[in-house]
Amino acid sequence: MIDQFIQFAESWISKEAWVGLIVFSVIAFVGTLIAIPAILIRLPPDYFKNHHHKPWFANHHPVIRILGLVIKNIAGIIFLLAGIAMLFLPGQGLLTMLLGFLFIDFPGKHRLEQKLIQHPQVLKAINALREKANKPPFTID
Repeated sequence: MIDQFIQFAESWISKEAWVGLIVFSVIAFVGTLIAIPAILIRLPPDYFKNHHHKPWFANHHPVIRILGLVIKNIAGIIFLLAGIAMLFLPGQGLLTMLLGFLFIDFPGKHRLEQKLIQHPQVLKAINALREKANKPPFTID
């Protein structure tokens, strides 16, 4: 059975592509193990309750503000795509997707964040990270 799967996989995708997927998976897994806790423990406990946040770089020159927003949204898209990939590859898919959504600016963002954070397993995992860092748990509506 395993030989049949390997033959199917080899006919569907090249060995170089498999190596690339494995390398991406390992880098994404290690990267999210570092980035997700670092970002989630820095957010205020009422982040998901209070959706009227101060805009990024609000007190800076408009060019710097736009550049900062572009970089933030690109980082969000990268985290979102990595999270989607981690649904099928090893990694923290839902948490990485949540992190991506936190960075991206789009209409309806707050409702989507609320839906993701209200998932019991996601909230439990995030609050466990915050507890280890001696931070209060997130409060949600």
